Amino acid sequence: MAPSRIPSRRPRAVLRAVTATAAAALVLSACTGGSGAAGAGDTSGNQLLTIPREDLATFTRNFNPLSPQAAPMTLQAVYEPLVVHSMADAKDTPWLATKWERAKDGKSLTFTLRDGVKWSDGQALTADDVVYTFELQKKVLGGFDYLDKVTAVDAHTVKFSFNKAFSTAFYEISNHYILPKHIWSEVKDPAKFTNPNPVGTGPYTKIEKFQSQSYELRKNPDYWQPAKQRIAGIQMLAFSGNDSANIAFTSGEVDWTQSFIPDIEKSFVAKDKKHNHYWFPATGAMINWQLNTTKAPFNDPAVRKALSMAVDRDQITEVAMNGYAEPADCTGLARTYDTWRDTSLAASCTWTKYDSAAAAKALDAAGYKESGGKRKLKNGKNFTLDISVGSASSDWISVANIIKQDLAKVGITATVKTPDWSAVQSSYNTGTFDTGIVWSNNGATPYEYFRGVMSTKMVQPVGKQATENYHRFGDKKADKLIDAFAAATDEKTQAEQMNGLQELYNEDAPVVPLFTGPEWGAYTDARFTGWPTAKNPYATLGNRNGSTILVLTSLKPVKS
Repeated sequence: MAPSRIPSRRPRAVLRAVTATAAAALVLSACTGGSGAAGAGDTSGNQLLTIPREDLATFTRNFNPLSPQAAPMTLQAVYEPLVVHSMADAKDTPWLATKWERAKDGKSLTFTLRDGVKWSDGQALTADDVVYTFELQKKVLGGFDYLDKVTAVDAHTVKFSFNKAFSTAFYEISNHYILPKHIWSEVKDPAKFTNPNPVGTGPYTKIEKFQSQSYELRKNPDYWQPAKQRIAGIQMLAFSGNDSANIAFTSGEVDWTQSFIPDIEKSFVAKDKKHNHYWFPATGAMINWQLNTTKAPFNDPAVRKALSMAVDRDQITEVAMNGYAEPADCTGLARTYDTWRDTSLAASCTWTKYDSAAAAKALDAAGYKESGGKRKLKNGKNFTLDISVGSASSDWISVANIIKQDLAKVGITATVKTPDWSAVQSSYNTGTFDTGIVWSNNGATPYEYFRGVMSTKMVQPVGKQATENYHRFGDKKADKLIDAFAAATDEKTQAEQMNGLQELYNEDAPVVPLFTGPEWGAYTDARFTGWPTAKNPYATLGNRNGSTILVLTSLKPVKS
Protein backbone atom coordinates (compact mmCIF):
# COMPACT_ATOMS: atom_id res chain seq x y z
CA MET A 1 0.00 0.00 0.00
CA ALA A 2 1.01 3.62 -0.23
CA PRO A 3 2.42 5.61 2.66
CA SER A 4 -0.37 6.89 4.85
CA ARG A 5 -1.44 10.44 5.32
CA ILE A 6 -1.26 11.98 8.75
CA PRO A 7 -4.06 14.05 10.25
CA SER A 8 -2.65 17.48 9.40
CA ARG A 9 -2.78 16.65 5.69
CA ARG A 10 0.88 17.29 5.08
CA PRO A 11 2.86 15.47 2.36
CA ARG A 12 3.85 11.86 2.87
CA ALA A 13 7.11 10.97 4.52
CA VAL A 14 10.16 10.75 2.29
CA LEU A 15 10.92 7.14 1.44
CA ARG A 16 14.25 5.50 0.64
CA ALA A 17 15.27 2.17 -0.85
CA VAL A 18 17.06 -0.73 0.79
CA THR A 19 17.25 -4.44 0.06
CA ALA A 20 14.57 -6.74 1.40
CA THR A 21 17.31 -9.08 2.56
CA ALA A 22 18.79 -6.46 4.86
CA ALA A 23 15.39 -5.59 6.28
CA ALA A 24 14.51 -9.23 6.86
CA ALA A 25 17.83 -9.79 8.57
CA LEU A 26 17.09 -6.89 10.91
CA VAL A 27 13.73 -8.36 11.84
CA LEU A 28 15.26 -11.69 12.70
CA SER A 29 17.90 -9.95 14.79
CA ALA A 30 15.31 -7.80 16.53
CA CYS A 31 12.99 -10.66 17.28
CA THR A 32 15.69 -12.90 18.68
CA GLY A 33 16.89 -10.29 21.07
CA GLY A 34 19.47 -8.54 18.86
CA SER A 35 17.84 -5.15 19.39
CA GLY A 36 17.05 -5.71 23.03
CA ALA A 37 13.37 -6.35 22.40
CA ALA A 38 11.56 -9.30 23.87
CA GLY A 39 11.38 -12.24 21.48
CA ALA A 40 8.35 -13.33 19.52
CA GLY A 41 7.54 -16.01 22.06
CA ASP A 42 7.94 -13.76 25.09
CA THR A 43 4.77 -13.48 27.20
CA SER A 44 6.40 -11.87 30.24
CA GLY A 45 4.36 -8.68 29.95
CA ASN A 46 7.54 -6.69 29.28
CA GLN A 47 7.72 -7.22 25.52
CA LEU A 48 7.54 -4.39 23.00
CA LEU A 49 4.68 -3.92 20.57
CA THR A 50 6.47 -4.49 17.25
CA ILE A 51 5.25 -2.67 14.13
CA PRO A 52 6.71 -2.89 10.60
CA ARG A 53 6.79 -0.03 8.10
CA GLU A 54 6.75 -1.42 4.58
CA ASP A 55 7.03 2.06 3.04
CA LEU A 56 10.17 3.25 4.85
CA ALA A 57 13.37 1.40 4.07
CA THR A 58 15.33 3.47 6.60
CA PHE A 59 14.42 5.76 9.48
CA THR A 60 15.71 9.25 10.21
CA ARG A 61 15.78 10.47 13.79
CA ASN A 62 13.30 13.26 13.13
CA PHE A 63 10.34 13.65 15.48
CA ASN A 64 9.28 17.07 14.24
CA PRO A 65 5.52 16.92 13.47
CA LEU A 66 5.94 19.98 11.23
CA SER A 67 8.26 18.01 8.96
CA PRO A 68 7.17 15.77 6.07
CA GLN A 69 10.01 13.46 7.13
CA ALA A 70 8.68 12.94 10.67
CA ALA A 71 9.39 9.43 11.96
CA PRO A 72 6.48 6.99 12.40
CA MET A 73 4.54 7.31 15.67
CA THR A 74 5.44 11.00 16.06
CA LEU A 75 1.76 11.89 15.83
CA GLN A 76 0.44 8.66 17.31
CA ALA A 77 2.54 8.09 20.45
CA VAL A 78 4.56 11.24 21.15
CA TYR A 79 2.18 14.16 20.53
CA GLU A 80 -1.55 14.22 21.22
CA PRO A 81 -4.60 16.20 20.05
CA LEU A 82 -7.33 17.95 21.97
CA VAL A 83 -9.89 15.37 20.84
CA VAL A 84 -9.51 11.97 19.16
CA HIS A 85 -11.87 11.24 16.27
CA SER A 86 -12.34 7.64 15.17
CA MET A 87 -13.44 6.96 11.61
CA ALA A 88 -14.53 3.49 12.73
CA ASP A 89 -17.45 4.57 14.91
CA ALA A 90 -17.51 8.33 14.12
CA LYS A 91 -17.08 9.14 17.82
CA ASP A 92 -15.10 12.00 19.34
CA THR A 93 -13.18 11.08 22.49
CA PRO A 94 -12.10 13.90 24.83
CA TRP A 95 -8.32 13.81 25.15
CA LEU A 96 -6.19 16.81 26.08
CA ALA A 97 -9.48 18.71 26.16
CA THR A 98 -12.35 17.46 28.31
CA LYS A 99 -15.13 19.51 26.75
CA TRP A 100 -15.81 22.03 24.01
CA GLU A 101 -18.44 24.51 22.97
CA ARG A 102 -19.36 25.71 19.48
CA ALA A 103 -20.73 29.22 19.09
CA LYS A 104 -24.24 29.28 17.62
CA ASP A 105 -23.11 31.57 14.83
CA GLY A 106 -20.32 29.14 13.87
CA LYS A 107 -17.62 31.77 14.41
CA SER A 108 -15.78 30.34 17.40
CA LEU A 109 -14.85 27.20 19.33
CA THR A 110 -13.89 27.05 22.99
CA PHE A 111 -12.02 24.12 24.57
CA THR A 112 -11.48 23.30 28.23
CA LEU A 113 -8.16 21.57 28.83
CA ARG A 114 -7.75 18.55 31.07
CA ASP A 115 -6.30 19.14 34.52
CA GLY A 116 -3.07 17.42 35.50
CA VAL A 117 -1.58 16.87 32.05
CA LYS A 118 2.21 17.20 31.97
CA TRP A 119 4.77 17.23 29.21
CA SER A 120 7.30 14.41 29.34
CA ASP A 121 9.83 16.79 30.96
CA GLY A 122 7.45 17.36 33.88
CA GLN A 123 6.13 20.81 32.95
CA ALA A 124 2.38 21.37 32.91
CA LEU A 125 0.32 21.64 29.73
CA THR A 126 -1.41 25.04 29.57
CA ALA A 127 -3.56 27.04 27.20
CA ASP A 128 -0.46 28.93 26.11
CA ASP A 129 0.87 25.72 24.54
CA VAL A 130 -2.28 25.40 22.44
CA VAL A 131 -2.16 29.04 21.34
CA TYR A 132 1.51 28.74 20.42
CA THR A 133 0.97 25.51 18.47
CA PHE A 134 -1.55 27.06 16.10
CA GLU A 135 0.46 30.24 15.69
CA LEU A 136 3.49 28.14 14.76
CA GLN A 137 1.47 25.95 12.41
CA LYS A 138 0.19 28.95 10.47
CA LYS A 139 3.65 30.51 10.33
CA VAL A 140 5.51 27.41 9.16
CA LEU A 141 2.96 25.43 7.15
CA GLY A 142 0.14 27.87 6.54
CA GLY A 143 -3.48 26.78 6.40
CA PHE A 144 -6.24 27.66 8.84
CA ASP A 145 -7.17 30.69 6.71
CA TYR A 146 -10.45 30.97 8.57
CA LEU A 147 -8.70 31.22 11.94
CA ASP A 148 -8.58 34.85 13.09
CA LYS A 149 -6.98 34.36 16.49
CA VAL A 150 -6.43 31.84 19.28
CA THR A 151 -6.78 33.15 22.81
CA ALA A 152 -5.86 31.73 26.19
CA VAL A 153 -8.93 32.71 28.21
CA ASP A 154 -7.23 31.26 31.27
CA ALA A 155 -4.68 28.52 31.95
CA HIS A 156 -7.14 25.78 30.98
CA THR A 157 -9.44 27.47 28.47
CA VAL A 158 -8.68 28.21 24.81
CA LYS A 159 -10.90 30.12 22.40
CA PHE A 160 -10.56 29.84 18.62
CA SER A 161 -12.11 32.82 16.84
CA PHE A 162 -12.85 32.70 13.11
CA ASN A 163 -13.06 35.44 10.50
CA LYS A 164 -16.24 33.81 9.17
CA ALA A 165 -18.70 31.13 10.13
CA PHE A 166 -16.83 27.83 9.81
CA SER A 167 -18.76 24.87 11.15
CA THR A 168 -16.25 22.30 9.89
CA ALA A 169 -13.41 23.76 11.97
CA PHE A 170 -13.98 21.37 14.87
CA TYR A 171 -12.50 18.32 13.16
CA GLU A 172 -9.44 20.15 11.88
CA ILE A 173 -8.67 22.00 15.11
CA SER A 174 -9.59 19.36 17.67
CA ASN A 175 -7.56 16.62 15.96
CA HIS A 176 -4.43 18.76 15.63
CA TYR A 177 -1.36 17.83 17.70
CA ILE A 178 -0.24 20.18 20.50
CA LEU A 179 3.40 21.26 21.04
CA PRO A 180 5.13 22.54 24.21
CA LYS A 181 5.76 26.27 23.91
CA HIS A 182 8.68 26.22 26.33
CA ILE A 183 10.57 23.90 23.96
CA TRP A 184 9.59 25.12 20.51
CA SER A 185 9.76 28.85 21.22
CA GLU A 186 13.52 28.37 21.68
CA VAL A 187 13.96 26.65 18.31
CA LYS A 188 15.49 28.98 15.68
CA ASP A 189 14.15 27.18 12.61
CA PRO A 190 11.11 25.01 13.52
CA ALA A 191 10.68 23.76 9.96
CA LYS A 192 14.18 22.25 9.86
CA PHE A 193 14.47 21.18 13.50
CA THR A 194 14.78 17.38 13.71
CA ASN A 195 13.60 17.23 17.33
CA PRO A 196 15.68 14.10 18.09
CA ASN A 197 14.57 13.89 21.75
CA PRO A 198 10.95 15.02 21.69
CA VAL A 199 9.00 16.36 24.64
CA GLY A 200 5.36 15.38 24.29
CA THR A 201 2.24 14.48 26.26
CA GLY A 202 1.84 11.06 24.61
CA PRO A 203 2.27 7.67 26.29
CA TYR A 204 5.54 6.72 24.55
CA THR A 205 7.94 9.62 24.16
CA LYS A 206 11.37 8.30 25.14
CA ILE A 207 13.51 7.35 22.13
CA GLU A 208 15.83 4.40 22.64
CA LYS A 209 18.22 2.38 20.45
CA PHE A 210 17.62 4.47 17.37
CA GLN A 211 19.12 2.86 14.26
CA SER A 212 18.48 3.37 10.56
CA GLN A 213 16.21 0.33 10.40
CA SER A 214 14.77 0.13 13.89
CA TYR A 215 14.08 2.18 16.98
CA GLU A 216 12.16 1.95 20.22
CA LEU A 217 9.71 4.26 21.96
CA ARG A 218 9.54 3.81 25.71
CA LYS A 219 7.13 5.09 28.35
CA ASN A 220 6.61 8.76 29.10
CA PRO A 221 7.28 8.89 32.88
CA ASP A 222 4.81 11.76 33.30
CA TYR A 223 1.93 10.44 31.22
CA TRP A 224 -1.47 11.60 32.41
CA GLN A 225 -2.97 8.09 31.98
CA PRO A 226 -0.34 5.84 33.58
CA ALA A 227 -2.85 3.01 34.06
CA LYS A 228 -3.17 2.81 30.26
CA GLN A 229 0.56 2.44 29.64
CA ARG A 230 0.25 -1.32 29.86
CA ILE A 231 2.67 -2.18 27.07
CA ALA A 232 6.38 -1.68 27.73
CA GLY A 233 6.91 0.30 24.56
CA ILE A 234 6.90 0.24 20.77
CA GLN A 235 9.49 -1.10 18.36
CA MET A 236 9.43 0.16 14.76
CA LEU A 237 11.05 -1.86 11.97
CA ALA A 238 11.86 -0.55 8.47
CA PHE A 239 11.27 -2.48 5.24
CA SER A 240 11.69 -1.79 1.54
CA GLY A 241 8.20 -2.90 0.51
CA ASN A 242 5.07 -4.93 1.19
CA ASP A 243 6.67 -8.28 0.40
CA SER A 244 9.53 -8.14 2.90
CA ALA A 245 7.33 -6.65 5.62
CA ASN A 246 4.71 -9.34 5.07
CA ILE A 247 7.25 -12.13 5.41
CA ALA A 248 8.09 -10.87 8.88
CA PHE A 249 4.45 -10.42 9.81
CA THR A 250 3.06 -13.71 8.54
CA SER A 251 5.97 -15.48 10.22
CA GLY A 252 4.81 -14.15 13.59
CA GLU A 253 7.80 -11.89 14.11
CA VAL A 254 5.82 -8.65 14.49
CA ASP A 255 2.49 -7.82 16.14
CA TRP A 256 0.56 -5.27 14.10
CA THR A 257 0.67 -4.21 10.47
CA GLN A 258 -1.05 -1.80 8.11
CA SER A 259 0.54 -3.40 5.07
CA PHE A 260 -1.37 -4.87 2.12
CA ILE A 261 -1.35 -8.67 2.49
CA PRO A 262 -2.52 -10.73 -0.51
CA ASP A 263 -4.89 -13.61 0.29
CA ILE A 264 -4.68 -12.84 3.99
CA GLU A 265 -6.89 -15.75 5.05
CA LYS A 266 -4.45 -18.26 3.60
CA SER A 267 -1.15 -16.45 4.06
CA PHE A 268 -1.77 -15.22 7.62
CA VAL A 269 -4.96 -16.31 9.41
CA ALA A 270 -4.64 -20.00 8.50
CA LYS A 271 -1.20 -20.18 10.12
CA ASP A 272 -2.66 -19.56 13.56
CA LYS A 273 -6.45 -19.23 13.53
CA LYS A 274 -6.58 -18.78 17.27
CA HIS A 275 -4.36 -15.69 17.33
CA ASN A 276 -4.13 -14.21 13.82
CA HIS A 277 -6.83 -11.71 12.87
CA TYR A 278 -7.57 -8.83 10.52
CA TRP A 279 -10.25 -6.22 10.00
CA PHE A 280 -10.54 -4.02 6.90
CA PRO A 281 -13.40 -1.56 7.51
CA ALA A 282 -14.41 0.66 4.59
CA THR A 283 -13.27 3.78 6.40
CA GLY A 284 -10.31 4.62 4.21
CA ALA A 285 -9.99 7.55 1.83
CA MET A 286 -10.94 7.51 -1.84
CA ILE A 287 -8.04 6.33 -3.98
CA ASN A 288 -7.87 8.32 -7.20
CA TRP A 289 -6.07 8.15 -10.50
CA GLN A 290 -4.99 11.78 -10.65
CA LEU A 291 -4.23 13.38 -13.99
CA ASN A 292 -2.03 16.47 -14.05
CA THR A 293 -4.48 19.06 -15.39
CA THR A 294 -1.69 21.54 -16.13
CA LYS A 295 -0.79 19.28 -19.05
CA ALA A 296 -2.80 18.70 -22.21
CA PRO A 297 -4.88 16.66 -22.84
CA PHE A 298 -5.57 16.08 -19.12
CA ASN A 299 -6.94 19.63 -18.87
CA ASP A 300 -9.97 18.51 -20.91
CA PRO A 301 -12.80 17.06 -18.77
CA ALA A 302 -14.02 15.08 -21.78
CA VAL A 303 -10.66 13.31 -21.91
CA ARG A 304 -10.63 12.68 -18.17
CA LYS A 305 -14.07 11.09 -18.40
CA ALA A 306 -13.08 9.02 -21.43
CA LEU A 307 -9.99 7.69 -19.64
CA SER A 308 -12.17 6.89 -16.64
CA MET A 309 -14.56 4.85 -18.80
CA ALA A 310 -11.59 2.89 -20.11
CA VAL A 311 -10.74 1.67 -16.59
CA ASP A 312 -12.16 -1.64 -15.35
CA ARG A 313 -12.72 -0.94 -11.66
CA ASP A 314 -14.20 -4.36 -11.02
CA GLN A 315 -10.98 -6.00 -12.12
CA ILE A 316 -8.93 -3.53 -10.11
CA THR A 317 -10.85 -4.18 -6.89
CA GLU A 318 -11.08 -7.94 -7.35
CA VAL A 319 -7.59 -8.67 -8.69
CA ALA A 320 -5.22 -5.88 -7.66
CA MET A 321 -6.96 -5.25 -4.34
CA ASN A 322 -7.80 -8.90 -3.65
CA GLY A 323 -11.51 -8.13 -3.30
CA TYR A 324 -10.82 -5.89 -0.28
CA ALA A 325 -12.13 -2.71 -1.95
CA GLU A 326 -15.28 -1.50 -3.70
CA PRO A 327 -15.39 0.44 -6.99
CA ALA A 328 -15.97 4.19 -6.91
CA ASP A 329 -18.88 6.01 -8.52
CA CYS A 330 -19.25 9.47 -10.07
CA THR A 331 -20.03 11.19 -6.75
CA GLY A 332 -16.38 10.75 -5.81
CA LEU A 333 -17.36 9.79 -2.26
CA ALA A 334 -15.67 7.00 -0.35
CA ARG A 335 -17.87 4.47 1.45
CA THR A 336 -17.12 6.40 4.63
CA TYR A 337 -19.61 9.01 3.43
CA ASP A 338 -22.56 6.85 2.41
CA THR A 339 -24.93 9.05 4.42
CA TRP A 340 -23.89 12.04 2.30
CA ARG A 341 -24.10 10.26 -1.06
CA ASP A 342 -26.61 11.52 -3.64
CA THR A 343 -28.04 8.10 -4.44
CA SER A 344 -29.97 9.31 -7.50
CA LEU A 345 -26.78 10.72 -8.99
CA ALA A 346 -24.84 7.59 -8.13
CA ALA A 347 -27.46 5.49 -9.93
CA SER A 348 -27.02 7.56 -13.10
CA CYS A 349 -23.22 7.41 -13.34
CA THR A 350 -21.74 6.92 -16.80
CA TRP A 351 -18.08 7.95 -16.81
CA THR A 352 -17.14 5.73 -13.86
CA LYS A 353 -18.59 2.64 -15.57
CA TYR A 354 -16.22 0.43 -17.56
CA ASP A 355 -16.98 0.66 -21.29
CA SER A 356 -14.03 0.53 -23.70
CA ALA A 357 -16.20 1.16 -26.74
CA ALA A 358 -17.78 4.24 -25.14
CA ALA A 359 -14.33 5.44 -24.04
CA ALA A 360 -13.02 5.15 -27.61
CA LYS A 361 -16.01 7.07 -28.99
CA ALA A 362 -15.59 9.78 -26.37
CA LEU A 363 -11.92 10.17 -27.27
CA ASP A 364 -12.84 10.37 -30.95
CA ALA A 365 -15.43 13.05 -30.20
CA ALA A 366 -12.88 15.03 -28.18
CA GLY A 367 -10.53 15.07 -31.18
CA TYR A 368 -8.19 12.25 -30.18
CA LYS A 369 -8.71 9.74 -32.94
CA GLU A 370 -7.13 6.35 -33.51
CA SER A 371 -4.88 5.59 -36.45
CA GLY A 372 -3.11 2.32 -37.07
CA GLY A 373 -4.08 1.07 -33.64
CA LYS A 374 -2.61 4.10 -31.89
CA ARG A 375 -4.58 6.95 -30.36
CA LYS A 376 -3.28 10.32 -31.59
CA LEU A 377 -2.93 13.66 -29.85
CA LYS A 378 -4.06 16.76 -31.70
CA ASN A 379 -0.45 17.46 -32.75
CA GLY A 380 -0.29 14.08 -34.47
CA LYS A 381 1.92 12.40 -31.87
CA ASN A 382 0.91 9.17 -30.18
CA PHE A 383 -1.20 9.50 -27.04
CA THR A 384 1.12 8.25 -24.30
CA LEU A 385 1.23 8.80 -20.56
CA ASP A 386 3.10 7.77 -17.42
CA ILE A 387 1.50 6.36 -14.27
CA SER A 388 3.61 6.98 -11.16
CA VAL A 389 3.51 4.69 -8.13
CA GLY A 390 6.03 4.18 -5.33
CA SER A 391 8.05 0.97 -5.61
CA ALA A 392 7.01 -0.19 -2.12
CA SER A 393 3.32 -0.38 -3.02
CA SER A 394 2.78 -3.74 -4.70
CA ASP A 395 -1.02 -3.38 -4.61
CA TRP A 396 -1.06 0.02 -6.29
CA ILE A 397 1.50 -1.11 -8.86
CA SER A 398 -0.96 -3.86 -9.80
CA VAL A 399 -3.69 -1.21 -10.07
CA ALA A 400 -1.51 0.85 -12.41
CA ASN A 401 -0.72 -2.18 -14.56
CA ILE A 402 -4.42 -2.97 -15.00
CA ILE A 403 -5.04 0.64 -16.05
CA LYS A 404 -2.14 0.28 -18.51
CA GLN A 405 -3.75 -2.81 -20.04
CA ASP A 406 -7.15 -1.10 -20.22
CA LEU A 407 -5.74 1.98 -21.95
CA ALA A 408 -4.04 -0.19 -24.56
CA LYS A 409 -7.52 -1.34 -25.64
CA VAL A 410 -8.34 2.23 -26.68
CA GLY A 411 -4.98 2.85 -28.34
CA ILE A 412 -3.20 4.67 -25.51
CA THR A 413 0.29 3.61 -24.43
CA ALA A 414 0.89 3.90 -20.69
CA THR A 415 4.19 3.40 -18.88
CA VAL A 416 4.08 2.44 -15.20
CA LYS A 417 6.93 4.17 -13.39
CA THR A 418 7.91 2.82 -9.96
CA PRO A 419 10.77 4.76 -8.36
CA ASP A 420 10.87 5.01 -4.58
CA TRP A 421 8.10 7.00 -2.94
CA SER A 422 10.32 10.02 -2.29
CA ALA A 423 10.73 10.61 -6.03
CA VAL A 424 7.03 10.05 -6.68
CA GLN A 425 6.06 12.37 -3.83
CA SER A 426 8.40 15.06 -5.12
CA SER A 427 6.81 14.92 -8.58
CA TYR A 428 3.36 15.27 -7.00
CA ASN A 429 4.45 18.18 -4.80
CA THR A 430 5.97 20.13 -7.68
CA GLY A 431 3.43 19.15 -10.34
CA THR A 432 5.90 17.57 -12.75
CA PHE A 433 4.16 14.17 -12.96
CA ASP A 434 1.85 12.95 -15.74
CA THR A 435 -0.57 10.79 -13.79
CA GLY A 436 -0.42 8.80 -10.58
CA ILE A 437 -2.34 6.63 -8.13
CA VAL A 438 -2.97 9.03 -5.26
CA TRP A 439 -4.57 9.04 -1.81
CA SER A 440 -7.05 11.74 -0.81
CA ASN A 441 -8.14 13.61 2.28
CA ASN A 442 -10.38 11.85 4.76
CA GLY A 443 -12.28 13.56 7.54
CA ALA A 444 -15.46 13.61 9.56
CA THR A 445 -17.39 14.96 6.54
CA PRO A 446 -16.73 15.00 2.76
CA TYR A 447 -15.67 18.65 3.11
CA GLU A 448 -12.04 17.57 3.41
CA TYR A 449 -12.22 15.48 0.24
CA PHE A 450 -13.88 18.02 -2.03
CA ARG A 451 -11.67 20.85 -0.81
CA GLY A 452 -8.64 18.71 -1.64
CA VAL A 453 -9.67 17.87 -5.20
CA MET A 454 -11.72 20.88 -6.40
CA SER A 455 -10.92 24.06 -4.46
CA THR A 456 -9.02 26.80 -6.31
CA LYS A 457 -7.57 27.78 -2.93
CA MET A 458 -5.63 24.51 -2.82
CA VAL A 459 -4.13 24.90 -6.31
CA GLN A 460 -0.42 25.68 -6.50
CA PRO A 461 1.43 26.59 -9.70
CA VAL A 462 3.83 24.02 -11.14
CA GLY A 463 7.13 24.23 -9.31
CA LYS A 464 5.61 25.43 -6.04
CA GLN A 465 5.09 22.85 -3.30
CA ALA A 466 1.55 21.47 -3.02
CA THR A 467 0.53 19.31 -0.08
CA GLU A 468 -2.80 18.30 -1.65
CA ASN A 469 -4.59 18.84 -4.97
CA TYR A 470 -1.50 17.52 -6.77
CA HIS A 471 -3.50 17.40 -10.01
CA ARG A 472 -3.91 21.19 -9.71
CA PHE A 473 -7.57 21.52 -10.55
CA GLY A 474 -9.90 24.17 -9.20
CA ASP A 475 -13.42 25.37 -9.94
CA LYS A 476 -14.71 28.63 -8.48
CA LYS A 477 -18.20 27.14 -8.39
CA ALA A 478 -16.77 24.49 -6.08
CA ASP A 479 -15.27 27.21 -3.87
CA LYS A 480 -18.72 28.71 -3.32
CA LEU A 481 -20.26 25.36 -2.44
CA ILE A 482 -17.37 24.40 -0.15
CA ASP A 483 -17.53 27.75 1.65
CA ALA A 484 -21.30 27.53 1.96
CA PHE A 485 -21.01 24.04 3.45
CA ALA A 486 -18.49 25.27 6.01
CA ALA A 487 -20.65 28.28 6.89
CA ALA A 488 -23.84 26.23 7.34
CA THR A 489 -24.81 25.32 10.88
CA ASP A 490 -27.70 22.97 10.04
CA GLU A 491 -27.59 19.56 8.38
CA LYS A 492 -30.22 20.36 5.75
CA THR A 493 -28.21 23.24 4.32
CA GLN A 494 -25.01 21.21 4.45
CA ALA A 495 -26.70 18.36 2.58
CA GLU A 496 -27.81 20.78 -0.15
CA GLN A 497 -24.26 22.07 -0.61
CA MET A 498 -22.88 18.56 -0.59
CA ASN A 499 -25.31 17.45 -3.27
CA GLY A 500 -24.22 20.45 -5.31
CA LEU A 501 -20.58 19.44 -4.93
CA GLN A 502 -21.34 15.92 -6.09
CA GLU A 503 -23.14 17.25 -9.16
CA LEU A 504 -20.22 19.53 -9.95
CA TYR A 505 -17.76 16.68 -9.41
CA ASN A 506 -19.77 14.62 -11.90
CA GLU A 507 -19.57 17.51 -14.36
CA ASP A 508 -15.87 18.34 -13.90
CA ALA A 509 -14.34 14.90 -13.30
CA PRO A 510 -11.45 16.61 -11.46
CA VAL A 511 -9.85 13.22 -10.78
CA VAL A 512 -10.64 9.64 -11.77
CA PRO A 513 -11.96 7.96 -8.59
CA LEU A 514 -11.02 4.28 -8.40
CA PHE A 515 -12.05 2.72 -5.09
CA THR A 516 -12.46 3.35 -1.39
CA GLY A 517 -9.17 2.45 0.21
CA PRO A 518 -9.69 -0.17 2.91
CA GLU A 519 -8.22 0.73 6.27
CA TRP A 520 -5.73 -2.11 6.35
CA GLY A 521 -5.12 -3.66 9.73
CA ALA A 522 -4.01 -7.08 10.94
CA TYR A 523 -2.60 -8.34 14.21
CA THR A 524 -1.71 -11.31 16.32
CA ASP A 525 -3.11 -11.39 19.84
CA ALA A 526 -0.55 -13.96 20.98
CA ARG A 527 1.29 -11.22 22.90
CA PHE A 528 -1.26 -8.39 23.23
CA THR A 529 -5.04 -8.21 23.58
CA GLY A 530 -7.58 -5.39 23.43
CA TRP A 531 -7.57 -4.80 19.67
CA PRO A 532 -10.41 -3.01 17.87
CA THR A 533 -12.66 -5.35 15.91
CA ALA A 534 -15.89 -5.23 13.93
CA LYS A 535 -17.72 -6.06 17.18
CA ASN A 536 -15.77 -3.46 19.15
CA PRO A 537 -14.96 -0.72 16.61
CA TYR A 538 -13.55 1.86 19.00
CA ALA A 539 -10.80 2.65 16.45
CA THR A 540 -9.64 1.44 13.07
CA LEU A 541 -6.84 -1.12 12.88
CA GLY A 542 -4.62 1.24 10.92
CA ASN A 543 -1.59 2.35 12.94
CA ARG A 544 -0.96 5.66 11.17
CA ASN A 545 -4.07 7.70 11.86
CA GLY A 546 -5.62 9.80 14.59
CA SER A 547 -7.29 6.91 16.40
CA THR A 548 -4.06 4.93 16.80
CA ILE A 549 -3.62 6.48 20.24
CA LEU A 550 -6.85 4.75 21.31
CA VAL A 551 -5.31 1.39 20.42
CA LEU A 552 -2.00 2.13 22.13
CA THR A 553 -3.84 2.98 25.34
CA SER A 554 -6.16 -0.06 25.13
CA LEU A 555 -3.72 -2.91 24.49
CA LYS A 556 -2.74 -5.26 27.30
CA PRO A 557 0.16 -7.72 27.27
CA VAL A 558 -0.57 -11.40 27.61
CA LYS A 559 1.21 -12.57 30.72
CA SER A 560 2.48 -16.09 31.25
